Amino acid sequence: MTFLEKIKAPGFWMNMLKIAVPFFIVVTLFSLIMNSGSALFSGDFEKVNEVNFSEGKWQKFWTVKIVLSLLYAFYLTVKKTK
Repeated sequence: MTFLEKIKAPGFWMNMLKIAVPFFIVVTLFSLIMNSGSALFSGDFEKVNEVNFSEGKWQKFWTVKIVLSLLYAFYLTVKKTK
């Protein structure tokens, strides 16, 4: 099956979303723990906000995770579609 046939296959995009959403959640949680784990576990959400989301940092934070999740899901779905 060619690349274009795989993309046109019924259920391709739904399968991609089934991979992208859980991966997005895992990447987001991992990133929050790595960037500000001690503040997160101590309940200091102002520090978590300051480190990850304030002053326009939220744009980079979410964009990287969304793009990474979609690319990974697209790659896996193309690879697994027969």
